[in-house]
Amino acid sequence: MARTFGLDIKTIRKRLDEAVPDHDPVPPQSLVLVADVSFFSRGDGVLVFRSPKLGENIFWRFVRGENPTMYREARKETEARGFVFQAIVLDGRKGVREVFSDIPIQMCHFHQKAILRRYLTLKPKLEAGQELSAIGRTLTFISENDFRKLLDEWHAKWKDFLAEKTFDEDGKHFHYTHKKIRSAYHSLRNNLPYLFTFQKYPDLDIPNTTNSLDGFFSQMKKLLRVHTGLSEERRNKIVSEILNGENRTKTKKSALQKYH
Repeated sequence: MARTFGLDIKTIRKRLDEAVPDHDPVPPQSLVLVADVSFFSRGDGVLVFRSPKLGENIFWRFVRGENPTMYREARKETEARGFVFQAIVLDGRKGVREVFSDIPIQMCHFHQKAILRRYLTLKPKLEAGQELSAIGRTLTFISENDFRKLLDEWHAKWKDFLAEKTFDEDGKHFHYTHKKIRSAYHSLRNNLPYLFTFQKYPDLDIPNTTNSLDGFFSQMKKLLRVHTGLSEERRNKIVSEILNGENRTKTKKSALQKYH
């Protein structure tokens, strides 16, 4: 660019730093949205509301963490622009559901399965864990009633096993012997009201995962990795162009070329 315009590099960088990314907003409408935060590093991320149907990012804000307050503020700002939330797909973070308690909420199946893997591992050693893992794998192709039945039957069979305790040397304090399997079970039980929302509202065409947004985040970070060493300000400009430009007037490639 310096050669093309006959300017020195410092001048080019100054002008790029002063540039403000264009914003071509999606017209207000009623939408099912997917919401999540993608982190670039600890305490440094971007919160995004995305419409899987449109393949467009409706709202984004750079954040220093993830908590219900920021989701509440983001929803308020989005609704102030005229959008109506028909339903929301979330990853299951505690407290965030309360922000959307007045609309249908779908818990992402991918994240639920990830929770089970974290507690049970890919190859559970104990029979109870193996059976619970198998139940979790049915999520995407089973009805809520049948899933609930499987979970109830599993609990009836293993409730004494789950109640087993291991006492400390003092004989007074204890912990549950199979804590991780208990946690996996309670995760499924607590999230059950939100795992099959997509089946209850077929007309809304609610996705059962946040894959639309997760896939977008992966591509975004792949593009950013090519341009290491960017300042946070420059990186955020690139991210804003990418978030605004997918399938619209600008491409991800031009965004990177413009600000690097």
